[in-house]
Amino acid sequence: MAEFDDPTALVHAAHRAHEAGYRRMDAYSPFPIEELSDAIGFHNTHVPFVVLVGGVLGGLIGYLMQYWISAVDYPLNIGGRPLNSWPSFIVVTFEMTILGAASFAVLGMLALNGLPMPYHPVFNVERFAFASKDRFFLCIEARDPKFDRKGTEDFLRSLNPREVTEVPH
Repeated sequence: MAEFDDPTALVHAAHRAHEAGYRRMDAYSPFPIEELSDAIGFHNTHVPFVVLVGGVLGGLIGYLMQYWISAVDYPLNIGGRPLNSWPSFIVVTFEMTILGAASFAVLGMLALNGLPMPYHPVFNVERFAFASKDRFFLCIEARDPKFDRKGTEDFLRSLNPREVTEVPH
């Protein structure tokens, strides 16, 4: 894990690490850096698909629930309307679609990010406490196919960091 003094150096280091072929890495910053997700190669996310599935499921559940109540369980003929009067189901179906999409978005984001994460090996590094104050960290995981303990450390040192630390786990 390399420690940097400013966000520009972190973004530059992340670009160089991605160009060097490292794919399993993460960056830590005290504030969001817009360019950082592109720099570490974080392009694909499955959250939009999860939100779509949640919205479709919510809408179907809302519609089918109203249909079952109105046409099967407790059919009432009100004003000569058919029992499956879909225009009267629109509001609840729409609300259930939004509820399903929002719920799946929150739960999907948490699951895909591996949250909540009460423990992570980077917490064992003493200097990592500065990640929430004024330091920027780039961590290349040992699971990376290109990872080599000595080679990766030499590569991180070539990025001119403030310090390179091995993360014990």
